[in-house]
Amino acid sequence: MPSKSSALDILPCLLLRSCADVFAPAIARLANLSFESGTFLSHYKGAQVLLLLKKPGLVSTSPGNYRSISNLSTVSKLHERLVLARLRPQLFTSVHFSQYQSAYRTGHSTETALLEVFDGIYTAADDKQISVLIDIDLSAAYDTVDHSTLIERLQSEFGVVDTALHCLRFYLGDRTQYMNMTPHRSDSVRLDVGVPQGSVLGPVLFAVYVSPVADAVSQHLVKYHQYADDTQLRLSMRADNTAAGLAVLAACTADVRQWYMQNGLQQNPNKSEALVIGTPNQLHATTSPVTTVSVAGVDLPVDEELKVLGVVLNKRLLLNSHATSVDRACNYHACAIRHIRHLLTTDLAVTLACSLILSRLDYCNSVLYGAPAGSIQKL
Repeated sequence: MPSKSSALDILPCLLLRSCADVFAPAIARLANLSFESGTFLSHYKGAQVLLLLKKPGLVSTSPGNYRSISNLSTVSKLHERLVLARLRPQLFTSVHFSQYQSAYRTGHSTETALLEVFDGIYTAADDKQISVLIDIDLSAAYDTVDHSTLIERLQSEFGVVDTALHCLRFYLGDRTQYMNMTPHRSDSVRLDVGVPQGSVLGPVLFAVYVSPVADAVSQHLVKYHQYADDTQLRLSMRADNTAAGLAVLAACTADVRQWYMQNGLQQNPNKSEALVIGTPNQLHATTSPVTTVSVAGVDLPVDEELKVLGVVLNKRLLLNSHATSVDRACNYHACAIRHIRHLLTTDLAVTLACSLILSRLDYCNSVLYGAPAGSIQKL
């Protein structure tokens, strides 16, 4: 249980933790009753919605630039963890779960996902091919999941039946949420679609919901990787025959968009991004320079850089842009800590340095293997 309490908690987390011998049996009893009856307590199904900017620097007055996070009660998250512990072996070992979905699985992370992407690009470069990488953007992905389709998919493709399926149906139904912007609070509204982003079960159920999109991608022989609602498509092609490869990508992204539409999700081609990657000689040898890539009928300009799962890639995959980005962020936080250092104990200063600076240096640092010495020295 975290130390930080939710606004929906009746009792603070510190009290529950300090009196675990009293509260744990009661919480366990509630969970066991839920498992036996196939229900989920209605009191747990309310959420306070918080808004966070999707990326730093976006215009704060545009509603479309915010991501909504559902703040749930702490006890409900504990209950969800118990449900997930029982569901995980059933879902993740199914042949229908996308093998290239790296979120929420043991032994998989953003780092392993990026290593797979890098390996494919490096292998293509060794074969004298360039790679086109497309980052697919979805609009309000978690908020538009159709409950009936999800339940049917859990039952028919993942074998979740009987009491377990009944419990998940209760979990999804009759959920409510409200907005709180102090001192103002909206009325609670009922949610007929979507899974709560910020919950324990919601993201895993979303991964289950979108697993079949892998079939739409694979039939075009396009490589892909998923991390929750982030999807990257990748296709390698010879520099002297880019037209055929781009036509395959155009057809693939059109089919992917069609699948999303049929399942109540909306692909946003205008916010998707594309990058062409290769060695300097390979990029120079391209007969007709690739300046745009057709994604679901929209011609996207090819970027010089692309941020994928927190790592900045450029067209030559040198990672100097990523090193500069990490260096800038670390220096910013180091300066911020320096301003208040005289107010901090040593232990607190160490905690801030580890969480704000060292965590950035450690994040996905295995992708830096073979990076230029100047980039490593900068870090």
